[in-house]
Amino acid sequence: MPEPFLRIQSRLTDRDHTLLGWLADHGVLTTFQIAHALFPSLDFAQRRLRRLCDAGLLTRFRPFRADGGTYPYHYVLDQLGVEVVATHRGEDLPRKDKARQRRWHLTNRANLPHLLGTNQFFVELAGHARTHPSSHLLRWWSTSHCLEPGALAGDPDDNQQRYYQPVIRPDGHGIWQENGATVPFFLEYDTGTETVGRLVDKVAGYATLARVTGLIWPVLFWLHATAREHNLHRRLTDAHIWVPVATGARDATATRSSPADAVWWLHGNPGRRRRLADLADAVSDDRYHTGSAQPV
Repeated sequence: MPEPFLRIQSRLTDRDHTLLGWLADHGVLTTFQIAHALFPSLDFAQRRLRRLCDAGLLTRFRPFRADGGTYPYHYVLDQLGVEVVATHRGEDLPRKDKARQRRWHLTNRANLPHLLGTNQFFVELAGHARTHPSSHLLRWWSTSHCLEPGALAGDPDDNQQRYYQPVIRPDGHGIWQENGATVPFFLEYDTGTETVGRLVDKVAGYATLARVTGLIWPVLFWLHATAREHNLHRRLTDAHIWVPVATGARDATATRSSPADAVWWLHGNPGRRRRLADLADAVSDDRYHTGSAQPV
């Protein structure tokens, strides 16, 4: 391994490796997202990000706003960053144009706002965990990770589960732990472009997954509007949905409530909103009832 590569490796902190891994798995994060999730201040984050860019680990871009001006810097892996992640994970080194291809794909994808919104959800949880010692984001998976054969097998020794190809396409999957309560969940990040009927249809896929694997995990719909939330619950009732579904509306959390807070309406349970950790009662998976789950 070349000496400059080893020298760079020796200067990276655990926080740097976390950031590089997130960008490898989830594509792109903004300055403010990175600062909120990982750093004590925006200035501290900006200084460290400049150093990582100067070292060739990260690169950045600023999309233009339709009404003028630009968005904050968006960070993606540069080639050295791609190679560091591969080495850190014990994977084969990527092709020399891997970072360039990833950057082109991310900067030209039409659904970049959806990706950033999905990432923001998990960033909010990571930021909450950073400042609350009793909270932990134990897992943050992308759609592609969820679709890997056997990734969602409840029993890895069951061949049917190991080779089952899920019919779901969650925007993300996570495991949240707070004060000993552990909640594995699927995320559906909604921007209002799909019909409510289509959202209800998605839940059927999670019901199929539950039947095959025995894993009954809450499906979280992070919706853009409260009116859409009420409509979705009416349609879920009509469809006789049995897997746990909880909804939150972003227009009702303008006071900077985190998804960890009491923003969740568990379907079939009217009344007060629940914290994310309170949804542990809706989980049917013995691995997550002991409070001893570890990061995976």
